[in-house]
Amino acid sequence: MKLQQLSDQDLVKRFIHGDQTSIEVLINRHKNKVFTYIILIVKNQSLAEDIFQDTFIKVIKSLKEGKYKDNGKFVSWVIRIAHNLTIDHFRKEKQINTYSNEDYEADIFNSKKLAESTVEDIMVESQIIKEVRLLIDELPEDQKQVILLRHYGGLSFKEIAEQTDVSINTALGRMRYALINLRKLIEQKNLSLTKI
Repeated sequence: MKLQQLSDQDLVKRFIHGDQTSIEVLINRHKNKVFTYIILIVKNQSLAEDIFQDTFIKVIKSLKEGKYKDNGKFVSWVIRIAHNLTIDHFRKEKQINTYSNEDYEADIFNSKKLAESTVEDIMVESQIIKEVRLLIDELPEDQKQVILLRHYGGLSFKEIAEQTDVSINTALGRMRYALINLRKLIEQKNLSLTKI
């Protein structure tokens, strides 16, 4: 059986028993989700790459030290490590929300959805995304986190609940309040977030 066809749990077991290629398969399987989560928080490509690398160094070390409890939630565990390392970085730097959006916004122009769009459409779309992201930054931390995990990280509410150590109902409630607060912010700032 090919390694790519094995479950996360099987790959973890193989790695713990000395199969180094198993960890490569795990990293490749989850790198996009983990990196996307990090970049959406730090908004800086090189910093995100550093934290991503540190995340998997810590994952490997923790696996070797037997700190991973196999509960079928490997990717949630990895994202939690990434989240903690990101928070640690911000605590050290004491510069929360000081990174530019330049690296983050560049990906907009590579979107298939925009491939047929005019330059004006792309510019409007870019501005809308930028304004929404700035509004999200104004939300309380717990509401901001659930929006980032759901809409940018692609996690389900069940995964968000596990990731943030709350019930699914609490995660849903935070999303509801986040959307209410975003609507209020849009009205207060008199923003138009639609294409003409």
